[in-house]
Amino acid sequence: MYPHEPAAASPADDPPPTEPVPPGDDACCGNGCDPCVWDFYQAEREQYLQALRAWRARQAQRELGTG
Repeated sequence: MYPHEPAAASPADDPPPTEPVPPGDDACCGNGCDPCVWDFYQAEREQYLQALRAWRARQAQRELGTG
């Protein structure tokens, strides 16, 4: 979902990742599905957090003039 991409030329070319939207209150049926919609959300959220850490690191490098 968040493939590795080379550093962009400008901040406009490197927007922050988009946070996934949690499932609605009625999205889970409560039957103990495996995987549950919440499992999918948790996996997407972990990918998002990894992408956000990488994006923040790129922004810090850019601010320091090393990126």
